[in-house]
Amino acid sequence: MSDEQKGLNGMDLVIDGWFHERGKLWPGQAMSIEIEEVLFHGRSKFQDVLVFKSKCHGNVLVLDGVIQVTERDEFSYQEMIAHIPLFSHSNPEKVLVIGGGDGGVLREISKHPGVKEIIICEIDGDVIKYSKQFLPALAKGYDDSRVTVHVMDGAEFMKKNTDSFDVIITDSSDPIGPASVLFETPFYNAMYDSLRDGGIVCTQGECMWLHLDLIQPLVNSIKSKYSTVEYAYTSVPTYPSGQIGFILAGKNRGGCKEPCRIPSALQEASMSYYTSDVHKASFVLPAFAKRAIFGEKI
Repeated sequence: MSDEQKGLNGMDLVIDGWFHERGKLWPGQAMSIEIEEVLFHGRSKFQDVLVFKSKCHGNVLVLDGVIQVTERDEFSYQEMIAHIPLFSHSNPEKVLVIGGGDGGVLREISKHPGVKEIIICEIDGDVIKYSKQFLPALAKGYDDSRVTVHVMDGAEFMKKNTDSFDVIITDSSDPIGPASVLFETPFYNAMYDSLRDGGIVCTQGECMWLHLDLIQPLVNSIKSKYSTVEYAYTSVPTYPSGQIGFILAGKNRGGCKEPCRIPSALQEASMSYYTSDVHKASFVLPAFAKRAIFGEKI
């Protein structure tokens, strides 16, 4: 953790009853949310943790000054990062989640009855603790009997579990502090080794409006390893520029642009954002992003 991260105090971003999300990764802009009540503020072993009840967005989790989830719009992120890879796989039985301590991704994976085993590696146990306390609608993902929790470094776990998983989902915060290594090529190599043949990784892929300088080199660096590398995105109003992407990569398989399974009626009823049509549409990139990320001429 850098000295800057060690010194960050989430309460310094609360001014006149509003939380103002300002950071180096989105220079010149800020997201502000009106606070009704601060529910918790403290420092874990790894990062600053702030939870507050907002006026219009429900409870909000902030790590190192960056909004992670709000109860109002979290479903658009959780559903897409989970269901795009899961519905792109013909029979995902064993799934690994790295990060995702709030439990939202677990909640979405648990909607797939064919999944037999769900393992989560979250490095910061305090994120799990306070999510269970203040974000129960997300943390109910921990209640599924198929879930096994490891409070540890996901990279270390994967070293001991090669050729093991059908789907690996990395639900990370931004590439600062403890999450920085999750945006580097060695981590993607470790995920590749931990996948079974035909497996898929899906990772938080930052914002095409702000972070093409991060996305494009990472995509280029893993193309030679994975058989397919693709980029999709979703809309999340409280994330920087209202949008966030996903990097999807396959091991000895085709791409993920077309789902190979469709949600059941029961699954559809439990979803607020994901549909098969939204799945397909999420890979349709605007011209500037397609050129920048994949070097394709439009």
